[in-house]
Formats: sequence, C-alpha cells, structure tokens
Amino acid sequence: MTVSSRQSHWDTVYTSKEETSLSWFQEKLDVSVNWIRREAPMVEAAIIDVGGGTSRLVDILLEPGRPLSVLDISSKALAISQIRLGARAEHVEWICADVTVWKPSTHYWLWHDRAVFHFLTEARDRAAYIETMRRAVLPGGRAIIASFSLEGPEKCSNLPVCRYSHESLAQELGTGFELLEGVWEDHRTPSGAIQKFQYTLFARSV
Repeated sequence: MTVSSRQSHWDTVYTSKEETSLSWFQEKLDVSVNWIRREAPMVEAAIIDVGGGTSRLVDILLEPGRPLSVLDISSKALAISQIRLGARAEHVEWICADVTVWKPSTHYWLWHDRAVFHFLTEARDRAAYIETMRRAVLPGGRAIIASFSLEGPEKCSNLPVCRYSHESLAQELGTGFELLEGVWEDHRTPSGAIQKFQYTLFARSV
C-alpha cells in the first residue's frame, strides 16, 4: 500500500466505527504498562507510542514531567484521543505521520508499538520502519513490539499481516536490537473473539 492509501484506509476505519468496538481495543494494557514502568521508571525518559491512535496507553502513562509522544498515520484517530484527554492533551506531542517515511527530530528512551509492524507486509516498508526506529531510540534504550503471533489471524481490518514469534521478529530487526524478553497474550476482542499476540522487548545496542 502507498502512504496515501494507508492513511485513507485508517481514517475511514476510525470514522466508521466506535473506537471501543474495534478489534484491537483494550481498556487495560497490562503487558505494555508493566514493561514500560519497569524499563522506563525515570520520569524524564521520553516515550513514543507508534500507532497509538485511540489507544488508552497515553492516558495511563501521562504524568507531570514525562516526555510523551503519540504517532499515528490517522489524524482522525489522534483527534479522538485528544478530545478524550481534554486539557491533558496539551502535554502530549501528537505526530500524524506514516512511520515508514517519518523523520524523527528527537530521541526516545522507549519505543512502543502494538500492532503496527505486523501490517508491513512489504520488505521495503519493514526496512524503512526498522531504520526509523534505529534512528529514534537512544543507545541502551528499549523497544516493545507487539504483533499477531504465529497462531494469530492472517488478516486484520481487511488487510493482510505478517505474524511473528519472538525469535523471528528479532531476526527481522537484525543487528542493533537485542531480544530481552517475550510473552504471549490472548487478546479478547470487543466481539468476544480471541486473537493470539506476542510481545517482544528489545534493547537498543550501545
């Protein structure tokens, strides 16, 4: 998909359905939150949520002094989160961009991505994502990437996805990111279906 077609697709998704009915919706994000609080306990540690859209992660992490950024290709999704947060939204950096072409202007201690990378089915898009992440994450920093596991769905939002194990994801990222930990999650969608996810924690090589 081109950047413009991806943007059009996700804008349509977020304007045609209630956010709480989307298959990836989670009220609580226990795996991500527990890892983030453990790996980035310093309030000054900058965090970026890639594909953050309407995720509740920003609500949970937002605290005085915390540099927090949310990136999403859909301006419609970001607007929904901004309205939900109200005045608190002023303390978040909102970035409307496609991560495969985005040029980060700052560095982050922690990169979080729940279900963006697995939509990149073309090798060139994955390579661009990885290069962006390599530029954005500080040496010694952390990256959390969640995707469908090898037992997960083959499609999401009518789009094909790539499924990963912890090891195959680490192989895809290549040098520069060391696999630290991996866990599995059975995500129950708002409709009651179970989707098999994997979460992998990486350290950015110094």
